[in-house]
Amino acid sequence: MPRPTVNGAQAAAASPSSADTRPSQAAGYLFAHFTGEHLAEGERVRFALCDGPRMDRWKRLDGIAPLAPADGGARDPFLIRAADGSGFHLIATDLRIHGGGSWERAVTHGSRNLLVWHSADLSHWDGPHRVTVMPEQAGCVWAPEAVWDPGRAEYLVFWASTVYPENDPEHTGPTYHRMFRATTRDFRAFSAPQVWLDTGYPVIDSTVVEDEGWFYRFTKDERLPGAPGAPDAKFIFVERSRTLDSPHYEPVTQGVGRAVDGLPGVAHAEGPIVLPAPEGKGWLLLLDEFKGRGYVPFHADRLDSPVWRPVGDPDGCAVPKGLRHGSVLALTAAECAGLRDLTAAEV
Repeated sequence: MPRPTVNGAQAAAASPSSADTRPSQAAGYLFAHFTGEHLAEGERVRFALCDGPRMDRWKRLDGIAPLAPADGGARDPFLIRAADGSGFHLIATDLRIHGGGSWERAVTHGSRNLLVWHSADLSHWDGPHRVTVMPEQAGCVWAPEAVWDPGRAEYLVFWASTVYPENDPEHTGPTYHRMFRATTRDFRAFSAPQVWLDTGYPVIDSTVVEDEGWFYRFTKDERLPGAPGAPDAKFIFVERSRTLDSPHYEPVTQGVGRAVDGLPGVAHAEGPIVLPAPEGKGWLLLLDEFKGRGYVPFHADRLDSPVWRPVGDPDGCAVPKGLRHGSVLALTAAECAGLRDLTAAEV
């Protein structure tokens, strides 16, 4: 596959420090999200703040203007803390559907760029910068995320793309979404993309979390419900690997998001968010029930659990309605204080 253009930035930056700047225990949470293509201003990155460790009350951060390019939309935002402690990066899908955009064109002739912003304080964002990460054979770049790879001292960035043969420049032939990956040290210069997950059927929306030497990958099975051999279509499957960039992860479980043990699940799920549960009680998985309730929380004691159970509000976790595919960043007390004056009414 030809190497993509990287907006003229070809030289790699100096390696960031591997120092872990994450809070040992969250004092609060920042939720980056969008609100949906059914709204004229819905495909912009917005923020909500939970100013406390229980993840139970959220306020809109109206003091931060919604983020999007002037000539398009921004969806599926992902927040990551800079490994060298210098600030934060935010990446998103370069896509606007409202006002005439079609899903067919978004799949076959959509943007091949990432949208990238940078911030020192979570309040002021530099961007968006468009970075082309896929060649012309690709039809789109969707739902990018990133994770710091301490062994290689660089970020692994990954996204879903459709790809077409070189003899199909109009992108009219059959294809399907698969996960690609690249590396970067500064979110400006990226390595050439490589296939990271190809199941032979469409998958999107991977997210990765590390625990006890394992990298756990959560991904959406994008097949159509009722398709032959696809009993878990539109739900999440989980894999793990000792090596982050490996193309071969071992299976853990599948069908995550379904009803279990008499507890109701979601009708369908995408945009998984995985993070340590508040107060150190296992792990929390947030699933976006698109065209439904929005984000619904699930819980497991371990990341290798075969079962994730729905969580009710009395258990100390409530996700505001209307938040679409996004990400959650754990905050320090100082970071919460710095955002507090930017909040408005509760979401």
